[in-house]
Amino acid sequence: MVDNNDSFIREVNEELRSDQFRSAWKNYGRFVIALALLIVVGTAGYRGYEYWHESQSSDAGDKFLAALTLANEGKADEAQAALAALETDGYGAYAVLARMRSATVEAEKGDATGAIKAFSEIGKDSSVPVVIRDVARMRAAWLLIDAGTYEQVSAEVEAMATPRDALRHSAREALGLAAYKAGDMTKAREWFTQITEDTEAPRNVASRAQMMLDTIKASGKAP
Repeated sequence: MVDNNDSFIREVNEELRSDQFRSAWKNYGRFVIALALLIVVGTAGYRGYEYWHESQSSDAGDKFLAALTLANEGKADEAQAALAALETDGYGAYAVLARMRSATVEAEKGDATGAIKAFSEIGKDSSVPVVIRDVARMRAAWLLIDAGTYEQVSAEVEAMATPRDALRHSAREALGLAAYKAGDMTKAREWFTQITEDTEAPRNVASRAQMMLDTIKASGKAP
C-alpha cells in the first residue's frame, strides 16, 4: 500500500510539474525563443566582426611590410606612394605607423625640411597616441639640430626634458647639442650636466654627455 501511495504521489508531482512547465512555456516561451535567437545572432555577429578585424589588420600589415621592403631596397618614391595609401586607408595603428615611416623616408632622401614638417605634424595630432606623438617630436628635434635653431629644438622637446619623462635623456641631449651648435656653451653645459647627474641615464648617453662637458671645459667658453 505504501509503494502504491508513493507511486501515486510521484505521478501527481510529475503531472503538476508538467502542467507548470506548459503554463510557464505558454506565458514565457516567446521570450525564451527571442533570447536564444539574440544569443545566436550576437555570437554570429561577434565572430563575423572578429574575422573582419583580423582580415583588415592582416591586409594592412602585409601592405605596411611591402612598403618597408620598398624603402629598404632604396625605392623611396614607390615606398612613399605605398605609405601614403596606408595613411589614408590603413586599418588600426597602421595609418599612423605609415605616417611615421613616410617621414623617415623623407629624411633618408635628404629632405630634412619635409621630414621635420611631417614629424612635427604627427607630434601635434591629438588623434595619435601620446607615445607616438612624443617619438615624432623627438625625431623632429634631432633633425632640427642640424637644420634649425635652438629655439625650434626647444619648442619640440623641452617639455619632455623633465625628471619624470621617459624620453628626458634624449630630449636633454638634443637640447644640449642644439645649444652647443648655437654657441651657447653655458646652456649646453647645463643640459649635459643634467644627463650626467641623472642616475637613470643610459650609459651611452651619459658617456656622450660627459665627453661634451669635457669639450666645453677645454674650450674655455663656459664660465
